[in-house]
Amino acid sequence: MSSFLYQRPIHNPLSDPYPISPRFSANSHKPYSIFSPTTLLVLLSLMVVMGVFFPWVGMRESLFSVTTRPSIAKWRDYTLAQAASFVARNGTVIVCAVSQPYLPFLNNWLISIARQKHQDKVLVIAEDYATLYKVNEWWPGHAVLVPPAPDAQTAHKFGSQGFFNFTSRRPWHLLQILELGYNVMYNDVDMVWLADPFPYFEGNHDVYFTDDMTPVKPLNHSHDLPPPGKKGRTYICSCMIFLRPTSGAKLLMKKWIEELKDQPWSREKKANDQPAFNWALDKLANEVDLYLLPQAAFPTGGLYFKNKTWVQETKGMHVILHNNYILGFEKKIKRFHDYDLWLVDNHADESPLGRI
Repeated sequence: MSSFLYQRPIHNPLSDPYPISPRFSANSHKPYSIFSPTTLLVLLSLMVVMGVFFPWVGMRESLFSVTTRPSIAKWRDYTLAQAASFVARNGTVIVCAVSQPYLPFLNNWLISIARQKHQDKVLVIAEDYATLYKVNEWWPGHAVLVPPAPDAQTAHKFGSQGFFNFTSRRPWHLLQILELGYNVMYNDVDMVWLADPFPYFEGNHDVYFTDDMTPVKPLNHSHDLPPPGKKGRTYICSCMIFLRPTSGAKLLMKKWIEELKDQPWSREKKANDQPAFNWALDKLANEVDLYLLPQAAFPTGGLYFKNKTWVQETKGMHVILHNNYILGFEKKIKRFHDYDLWLVDNHADESPLGRI
């Protein structure tokens, strides 16, 4: 891997792109006039510099910035294979997929992972160029964009076609990393790690996942795929998955992709990736080695944030919390604040990204 991934690039100040005409000769005896052609050219040049150049200086993601800063532009050619090789530790990559509106959640999630000493394994799959450049500016090599990028303006709105386009790329990303031979753990970034999850990936199962249902399970519950619910399918969360690079895990990712194609987004159905994941699990339950992770360690937000009695009974067992069963950035942040889980305000120095 070339050295540019390990060093923060040195940014040289930009030279003046609008050089002023040669100075007047000191020996010139021509009378000075503010209306002379040379003076007017100088004034015009200054107006161009003030009116055009300076507003562009702060626009990191502008075309001008990209074409004049090779430290940013080079990330356009950074491949998933290069990125996975750079971040993998012990054959494992931790993956999230992020668009620009979710950067505060990314930072919060990273702080919690850094506390468990697993941040070096993290690969951010940027779903827009702004995110790609921002992450790699502060944490070189840890973000990659797999073209084409979805529409950044709609990818964050739950239930929109943009959101579906964003989340439906997930199995493609995971399959590519599996094909490269790595274990891969996927997380949504509205999660917080309270403990190290890797001891829970015991055995050699193909796929590990969590239940998205709120009814309390016994502590010694089965690790088999739960029975289907009212809609004829299971309710497994597609937001926390651990996969080994086995034929079974790859088969499941391919089936997930097929199910997404069979259940496209429409204004009536407003599909998302999770039902397709569950259909794939149900149809391959006898062909893939599946493992349901303990509910007490990986609770859904509808249980952890709404059942205080259960939280007390399972105190000390929680590993990764998911802030789901609630919609909206502000509401999620407020809930994290209420439970002292919004870490970016006071602990940004613990994140590889700092206070972005």
